[in-house]
Amino acid sequence: MQQDQIEIHAFGPDHIEGAVALSRQENWPHRPQDWQMALELSSGVVALGGHGQVTGTILVTPYGADCAMINMVIVDRTMRGKGLGRRLMNEALGLAEDRPLRLVATRDGMPLYEKLGFVPSGTIQQHQGQVAALSAPDEVEAAATVDLSEIKAMDREAYGADREALIDALAERGQFAVIRRNGVIEAYAAIRPFGRGEVIGPVIAGSVEDAKALVAFLAASRAGAFLRVDTDSRTGIANWLTGIGLVHVGGGVTMDRPSNRGAVQARPKVYALANQALG
Repeated sequence: MQQDQIEIHAFGPDHIEGAVALSRQENWPHRPQDWQMALELSSGVVALGGHGQVTGTILVTPYGADCAMINMVIVDRTMRGKGLGRRLMNEALGLAEDRPLRLVATRDGMPLYEKLGFVPSGTIQQHQGQVAALSAPDEVEAAATVDLSEIKAMDREAYGADREALIDALAERGQFAVIRRNGVIEAYAAIRPFGRGEVIGPVIAGSVEDAKALVAFLAASRAGAFLRVDTDSRTGIANWLTGIGLVHVGGGVTMDRPSNRGAVQARPKVYALANQALG
């Protein structure tokens, strides 16, 4: 199939079935529900070949005017090397308008992203597996609906962007845990169904120990269940995750446009992503 036979269309709910088939081609675990959540938070396009077959996807998830994540970038294996990836990225850059951009790159995608001005800024490690039996730490508690506004404020301070819509989507699908001291929430984490089981993230905390406590609390009631955590290699929790049964199985490279290398990490800190697509 030639490039001139490929049409670019706005990504809509009718394209989710084709997108799932494309992501399974890449051995990604995303269920239709995972694509649906990403689409609800994003705008994007699909590349359609003969008979309306989805041959490429890309989403742009805006976090207010602060930044946007480019994600779910997939090109059918039969169409690679023909410029379709660049066409999709050009569409995404238009959708993002003038927002600073972030993404998590695969090794195959990095050369294109670098040509488009993205700069590597870190490494994400994907940890997953059947979690060991853990005790729930006393200092962690389940969050209530009234805590969401405080959670959103903390998330914005740590992430540097307004992710209110993401927090609402996580609350609709999963649950939150918090560490509260002197009546103030100092750390939070979320868990929701995703892929082969559940994913824990974001995890926002002021210390490694608080981050571990949040993960342990959410995992304690799920001994033997399949869990996933996507963490930056610099957070210091990777070895602990391996020790509780969540082994390192892959990941990606965080990239920014413009470069964010000189940025100072905020406190509280992002210890785990919502997942690699959503940051």
